[in-house]
Amino acid sequence: MLDVAEAADDAVSALRASSRPPALSPSRANDFMQCPLLFRFRTVDRLPEPPSAAAARGTLVHAVLERLYDAPLGERTLAAAHDLLPGEWDRLLEADDRYTSLFTDGIGPDGQDRAGWLGGASALLGTYFTLEDPNRLEPAERELLVESQLEGGPLLRGIVDRLDVAPDGAVRVVDYKTGRSPRPGYESSAVFQMRFYGLVLWRERGVLPKMLQLVYLGDGQVLRGEPTTGHLEHTEQKIRAIWSAIEDAARTGEWKPRKSKLCGWCAHQAMCPEFGGTPPEIPDGAIPLRLGIAV
Repeated sequence: MLDVAEAADDAVSALRASSRPPALSPSRANDFMQCPLLFRFRTVDRLPEPPSAAAARGTLVHAVLERLYDAPLGERTLAAAHDLLPGEWDRLLEADDRYTSLFTDGIGPDGQDRAGWLGGASALLGTYFTLEDPNRLEPAERELLVESQLEGGPLLRGIVDRLDVAPDGAVRVVDYKTGRSPRPGYESSAVFQMRFYGLVLWRERGVLPKMLQLVYLGDGQVLRGEPTTGHLEHTEQKIRAIWSAIEDAARTGEWKPRKSKLCGWCAHQAMCPEFGGTPPEIPDGAIPLRLGIAV
């Protein structure tokens, strides 16, 4: 299953990429590695999933952090970020009415009212200000859609939360995560996502990012890595292997479920053979349309 921040990023990606050609994102690649059937449900069948309160909060915090940098230096304060919350939440409701189901009769997730739920987002913003001073930063890009066509492979696509460029041209890729940082030894998914972005930027701009930075607002941790060309070339090889496996599954129709402890969080258990369910028939033409694969 996607973690909170990945789900939040996906909501933004879906809004921005809905009319674009098929592409592979870090989240969808991670879906396939976690469970090929989950990838099918999300990417080919496009089965609806109930909105997650945590993911909605994450999407809201991302929106506020993007908008915060519209303010001039000196005015990017925690109070200003808090003031943005109600308006950004209204914008998200207009963009995706599924979020309206999070509040019934004024009561929202975990029995909270709107003010209490927004308070959780306020706390995450408070953590952000302990990690970075936005008045000392001037991002080159925010919520940047990046794409690169992999020769003989898929179109790669993702949304970079923030791109910083130093006076000497050094590039830093920054991603906000509203969940907690992974335990030691479980960083592979996060590292893959950031190197995916680094690969796309390197291929498209010819500049190797100096720093890949993950800012975890759930526990106030910042993970940093300096990618090498070897790292990014290895990431490309991994993406090619994933795409080859996706093509094989599409042509054979064998989208095998992979049972794990994450199944308890899956919205599609009722349709999964591992839990006695039966997947729906794939709609005619869905695979070429949604994956760009001839079958």
